[in-house]
Amino acid sequence: MILDGEDTLAINNAEKYPMMSVYKFHQALAVCDYLQKRHIPLSTSLYLDKKYFKPDTYSPLRDKYPQGNLELPISELLVYTMQSSDNVACDILFDYIGGVNVVDEYIHSLGINDVSITATEDEMHQDMDDCYKNWTTPMEAANLLELFMTQDFMRNEYTDFLKHIMIECGTGKDRLPAPLPESEVKIGHKTGTSDKNDRGEYIGINDIGFVILPDGSRYVVAVFVKDSKENMETNAKIISDISAAVYRYAGNR
Repeated sequence: MILDGEDTLAINNAEKYPMMSVYKFHQALAVCDYLQKRHIPLSTSLYLDKKYFKPDTYSPLRDKYPQGNLELPISELLVYTMQSSDNVACDILFDYIGGVNVVDEYIHSLGINDVSITATEDEMHQDMDDCYKNWTTPMEAANLLELFMTQDFMRNEYTDFLKHIMIECGTGKDRLPAPLPESEVKIGHKTGTSDKNDRGEYIGINDIGFVILPDGSRYVVAVFVKDSKENMETNAKIISDISAAVYRYAGNR
């Protein structure tokens, strides 16, 4: 966690944690940078070839448009990736900006080093071990959120849109947002959720986000649970309990 850009705390930070769909936040930042540098509007439509619409992956986009071969604006694809963790939309955006290496290089260019992004959603689906190729440390995820919230170069129409859709995110209500009073605080976040591997473990159950308190103070928090034999409800409660502890500490400050 990072509170008001100064007070930091990291626990078990020496580990590399598989990000799962948390890395869609990293991708979204790279997409925003790509669009801004080329003066491409968020309203620009992309043609979605049916070849992307893989049958055995999580995709509300594919479920809504099973035939594929349509056009949608980039803004809508970002909503699908950030709010629904849509795997098809994610891989379409990877291809659009030049691949996973473009995202990895952009994130490293920000000074965020303890992170690796090398596998697409389709590659992770083909081989679950590839999930471990997309990793971060918790502190580095928090550092990226802190850049997102504080740096002038991150303040533009593209990142403003990204903040908005993160605040409007409906997934993971039982994780970071669970203990936070909706009427008093504002949270924007991105979850990551794996399937079970052949050892019966969830590879990664995660949530990262920024929280703005009523007095204008803020904090960022990143929680990663990896290789867990607990059930999904318990994994979510681990995250929500940590979120509650951080919120209590921030409120007491």
